[in-house]
This record gives sequence, structure tokens and C-alpha cells, in this order.
Amino acid sequence: MIIGVCGGSGSGKTTLLNRLKEHFKDKNPALFIMDNYYRPITEQQKDKNGIYNFDLPTALNKEQLIKDFLDLKSGKKISVKEYHFNTPPERHVWIPVEPSEIIIIEGLFVLHYPEIRQQLDFSVFIEVDLNVQLDRRLYRDQETRGYSREDIIYQWDNHVLPCYEKYLLPYKETTDFIFHNDERADEEFQRLISKLEDVIKMKNTNNP
Repeated sequence: MIIGVCGGSGSGKTTLLNRLKEHFKDKNPALFIMDNYYRPITEQQKDKNGIYNFDLPTALNKEQLIKDFLDLKSGKKISVKEYHFNTPPERHVWIPVEPSEIIIIEGLFVLHYPEIRQQLDFSVFIEVDLNVQLDRRLYRDQETRGYSREDIIYQWDNHVLPCYEKYLLPYKETTDFIFHNDERADEEFQRLISKLEDVIKMKNTNNP
């Protein structure tokens, strides 16, 4: 069972991922985090003003990402270098990811990469008011990444929103579940779990 979780910056992808991990803990799901495949800053593209743009599909090492994902799906254990923003690459730690009957893959481009999208048994698009997403990004990037408010707003207007509109939003209506991550989040989570349990049951029936 492969579950894809997609959503814009600050939409709550990591929170939902952790809730799913906790719910399915008896099955010990494998978590595949696409952020761990960011290329070094020296390989990132710059915009017309010379600012690095991390919100492009080319920002990730797509080839290695797909290889590792397919290896994990085939039942192989993989090792992934855990990515932390503003941490030198040589200080990133290798973490093992064990195969599992449930794989949850999370990231901006889960649906944009056809090689990944076609492998999904169930897809989730997290929808949040864009102003809420911006507030979350402002807090995160000022507190943990040392960006100024001006830099964050620039990235939001010139990188984040164009990425969302071009590489995420077109897939929204094609997903199996649109998760409204607002005051309805707990209710939405229960609905999502019900849907997932049904799909798992159906897969187990078809593949005894």
C-alpha cells in the first residue's frame, strides 16, 4: 500500500505524515521523505535576481529519489541522507529505511513526478488557506532558518506561490482525498483513515 501526501509549503505535510505513522504503527510503515533529496546549493537554480529557488522540481535529485523509492517498494532496505536546511552536506546523517507493507511518501512533487504518481495506491492533497501557510512559513523560516521577513515574502511571491500553482494545484482534483487542514482537521483525519482502511481491505482481498 503506497500512500502519497502532497501539499504546499506550510500546509502540514509532516504533521499528517506523523499522524498516519502513529495510526499504522502496528504495521511499522516506511516513511519516504522527498526533502531528503535536495541537491546541494551549488546545484540549485537562481532566479532572475540571482536568488536560489528551492521550489522547482529540479531542486531535487529526481533520479536518485526514484531509484531509492522503487528499491524500497520492491522490498529492499535503503539508506537516505537526512536533509536539514542550513546544515553542511557532510554533517547530514544517513538513516536506514526498512521496507514495509505500507509506504508513505511525502513531498511537494509527489504528484508532479509521473514515475512516483503512477506508483500510488492512494493520494492525499492537503488544502490550507494560503494566508495560514504564509504565516507558518514566516514563523518557521525566521525561527529555524534565520531568514528575514523580507526574504521570506520575496520567496513566497516569486518561488513558493508559482511552484504551488504550476506543480501542485493542477493535481488537486485528481487526488483520492482532499484533506482540509483547518478547524476540521480531526474530523478529516478520521474520514481519511476510514478511506485508507477500506483501500487496504480491498487490496488484501484482491491479493490474499
